Amino acid sequence: MKTERFITFGALLVAAGCLWSTRSSSQESVKRTVEMEAVTGIGGVFMKARDPKAMEAWYRAHLGIDAKNGYVNFDWREKDDPERMGRTVWSLFPTNTTYFGSSTSPYMINYRVANLDRMIEQLKRGGVAVENVKDYSYGRFTWVTDPEGTRIELWEPRRK
Repeated sequence: MKTERFITFGALLVAAGCLWSTRSSSQESVKRTVEMEAVTGIGGVFMKARDPKAMEAWYRAHLGIDAKNGYVNFDWREKDDPERMGRTVWSLFPTNTTYFGSSTSPYMINYRVANLDRMIEQLKRGGVAVENVKDYSYGRFTWVTDPEGTRIELWEPRRK
């Protein structure tokens, strides 16, 4: 009987240790998720078109997207700071554009990020090839390609 109790007590200690280990591991996973740099929204949608002017007219006539020179800005306000304006760009490009890099995908998504440098470091740690950063008056950009060959644009808007 004493041996059975000892084994039972030992089994409880092992089980408790496993639970503690699982709980600690789970907490670390949550902590890593919180610290992970993440996309904050969509900054733009870019599509290739055989005839950008005709497509611009089609989108205007059927969906009310009134693009000028192949693009339109959809303006909005920041949820947590309503005084701060934001925008999402919708744009058409000719099929032979070089802006999509070597991607054969008919579209490219621009994702907004809060800290481009941290995102770049995170991507590099994950083995993702990152292109050089380009700076403009409205923000900083870089590009990556997903595993299926779609080019992704990452944009850190300028803070005013």
